[in-house]
Amino acid sequence: MLEKCFKLKEHGTTVKQEIIAGLTTFLTMAYILAVNPNILSASGMNANAVFVATAIASAIATFLMAFLANYPIGLSAGLGLNAYFAYTVCLGELAGEEDPFKIALAAVFVEGIIFILLSAFKFREQIINGIPQNLKFGISAGIGVFVAFIGMQNAGIIIANDSTIVGLGDFSDLNMLLALFGLILISALVYHKVTGGVLIGILVTWVLGMILQAVGIYTPAEGTSLFPDFSQGLQLGAISQTAFKLNFGWAADHIIRFIAIVFSFLYVDLFDTVGTVVGIADKAGLLDEDGNLPRVGKVFFADAAGTTCGALLGTSTITSFVESGAGVAAGGRTGLTALTTGVMFLVSLVLSPVFLAIPSFATAPALIYVGMLMVFSISKVKFDDGDLADSVGAYLALIMMPLSYSIATGIMFAIIGWFVIKIIEGKIKEISPIMWAVDILFVLRIIALMTDFQ
Repeated sequence: MLEKCFKLKEHGTTVKQEIIAGLTTFLTMAYILAVNPNILSASGMNANAVFVATAIASAIATFLMAFLANYPIGLSAGLGLNAYFAYTVCLGELAGEEDPFKIALAAVFVEGIIFILLSAFKFREQIINGIPQNLKFGISAGIGVFVAFIGMQNAGIIIANDSTIVGLGDFSDLNMLLALFGLILISALVYHKVTGGVLIGILVTWVLGMILQAVGIYTPAEGTSLFPDFSQGLQLGAISQTAFKLNFGWAADHIIRFIAIVFSFLYVDLFDTVGTVVGIADKAGLLDEDGNLPRVGKVFFADAAGTTCGALLGTSTITSFVESGAGVAAGGRTGLTALTTGVMFLVSLVLSPVFLAIPSFATAPALIYVGMLMVFSISKVKFDDGDLADSVGAYLALIMMPLSYSIATGIMFAIIGWFVIKIIEGKIKEISPIMWAVDILFVLRIIALMTDFQ
């Protein structure tokens, strides 16, 4: 049955090899179960509910990837996208609104529906093909810097400063020291190719914090503890606090602002998914002789359907994880790898008290490290190829995301900067219809921000 479903022999793999690869993929991306509740709780969401929603949505999306596309790719709530959800949308653009996460979930749901339609009519691939490569690399790197910046904030490595806006944290703060220890540990584990190095780094840093708390050296915030609380059970019912809580009423009353939020989610997810899928497929030898990925429409559908289900359950955008490359390196070649990963997400539901007790100083190193991996994309930008528009666009994406504390703003500056320089260079004919459409949408967003539509 497994052979018929996943064509193992055709791909030169075995059941054992695929299961090991699936477990490897889960180990390398399981940190999201600790990080996502931590990030989304900042928007007012219940951490227990986010954990359950993330685990179930990740399992559903990964199962779809396994059975529809037959690729060894795991999916879960995307880093960067969850940060945008919590910090830029809920705490920024929707600050002051009642339960802003319900509005953001509605935006994610609409994004997912749009992606399903785009995937069905193959528009998604056309949009991606219309974006200059340098801008893609610059945006990916910018997201990496932004994610790392948030991790440093959560750890107290970077703090607010009245004189310089930001400043260095206090080295006497154990949260900061433990986070720095975790970052060094993760780096060392990855260097030595230890499977699940990121997850192990989180857990070891957390255990060290518990030891320091037990001996009286570390004091957690009032009302919290680093030790898991199993007294209240698994609290799977907590998902009722986020499931089907989408606020479309606000969207109807603030349609321009809502469209801008949806488009930002949509655009960021485009780069995240396509870059990850193509990179993993290339590493696994799954691209055809023309460099294209067979069944790519089904890959995008799995991603889009996962996002839609995730929004209904109560979590941010679901996307393909670059950590799936670890499973590919372990021999994963088919959807059986993804199926194994999805099963592990469901198993993780019984361990919710453990994941929810993991503190910010333990998860921050993962954010900082994964941010570094994304920043590597900047090395692919051709700053000396003679096209100033591409260079300016990539540079603006890299610098504006962390400095404006907004992924959407960084993308807006990158695209509009590229567009303007193209016109200055007299290369207006090189601007594709897709880029014209994207620029018009961003101009509308700027007008909306200037006139402050309510």
